[in-house]
Amino acid sequence: MTEFLCIGHRGACGHAPENTLEAFELAITMGCPWVELDVYCVEGELIVIHDHKLERTTNGEGLVMDASLDYLRSLDAGNQQRIPTLNEVIECVNHRAIINIELKGPNTALAVNLLLNSFLKAGWQTDEFLISSFNHKELALADSQYRRGVLFYKVRQDYFDTTMKLNAYSINLDVKIVDQKTVEQAHERGLKVYVYTVNKLEEMLRMKSLGVDGIFTNYPDIFPE
Repeated sequence: MTEFLCIGHRGACGHAPENTLEAFELAITMGCPWVELDVYCVEGELIVIHDHKLERTTNGEGLVMDASLDYLRSLDAGNQQRIPTLNEVIECVNHRAIINIELKGPNTALAVNLLLNSFLKAGWQTDEFLISSFNHKELALADSQYRRGVLFYKVRQDYFDTTMKLNAYSINLDVKIVDQKTVEQAHERGLKVYVYTVNKLEEMLRMKSLGVDGIFTNYPDIFPE
């Protein structure tokens, strides 16, 4: 039986403000062996936030990519948490979990490569990271020494053409489109199957029964043993 991973989606964001140090710390405390986050690159700094607009997750206004780094760092992302940098999150995790970095904003791959390479020099290992994206062109720019996860939100006939061209480690699928055949086909090709976003126990158990390798969840505390 393959290991069934609990991946803290934007941390344990069902219980703490998403993509904050508080959420990542809570996910690890709840036993997540992996955490997932989203990055944009602003003024050369990788910041951890999901939306391209600020209103939903912060007390700020406007577009992330139109804002200055100083402005972004001044905002409250909930519970008086700041929008963290990727550097801060990696230091917070401190080898306690694998980090799935989703390339969300434009021109993020090369900046992620540079940052992760600096952590390798400090003793981190390549397999402590997974780089993923819906933007497959951007993902292709991720350093090939790091594992890649290819994200899909709808059924496509070219799943495996795309994943093989990207030399992917995993295929990351919306829970709505996962079926037994796709899981089996992925495994036949040596791919891991990670499924997002699974927040109910019955859905977690269904994914486990299909043989998926892990799920992204906002509620790691209800993950089945």
